[in-house]
Amino acid sequence: MTAPDDNKGETQVALGLGANLGDPAANLRRAVDLLAQSGLRFVALSSLYRTRPWGVTDQPDFVNACALARTSLAPLALLDLVQATEKALGRRRTRRWGPRAIDIDLLFYGDDAQWRDERLILPHPGLMERAFVLLPLAEIAPDCVVGGVRLADAAAKTDSTGVVRLGAF
Repeated sequence: MTAPDDNKGETQVALGLGANLGDPAANLRRAVDLLAQSGLRFVALSSLYRTRPWGVTDQPDFVNACALARTSLAPLALLDLVQATEKALGRRRTRRWGPRAIDIDLLFYGDDAQWRDERLILPHPGLMERAFVLLPLAEIAPDCVVGGVRLADAAAKTDSTGVVRLGAF
C-alpha cells in the first residue's frame, strides 16, 4: 500500500458516482455534499454524463460522474464512509447492476496502490472496461496512470456509444 502522497497525511482517491432513480443528478450532488461534510476534500468533479445501463439493461439510463478527492482515511474506512453515504441516500442493495438511487465506487486510492480483500479491490477491476467511468475520470485526471495505462489513452480506446455529456456537475 502506498503511503499518503502529501505532507498533510492525505491520499488522492477517485470515486465513480451513478444513479438512475429519482432525480439522479441531484442524488449525485447530495452524495458529494454528504461526503464533503464527512471530511472528504474534493479537488475535481467531472461533468455529468447520461449513460446506458450496464449489466442489466431493462432500466432507466444512468447519470454518472467521477470525482477526485483527498482523504486521510484508510481504504476500508473510506469504503465504510461511502457505503454509509449510499445508505443515507436511499441505496437498497437488491439486484446486482439494477436500478439505484445512488452508487459510489472507489476507483483508485493513491499512486497506483493495490488493495485486495473480500470487501474491496483497488484499482476497481472494471475501471478500464467501462466508458461510463473512463470518460468522466479521464476528463478530470487525463494524465493519471492506473495499472500502467494513462487514463486519457484508455478513454480514447473505449467504446463510448451511448455516453452523452450533459454538462457541469
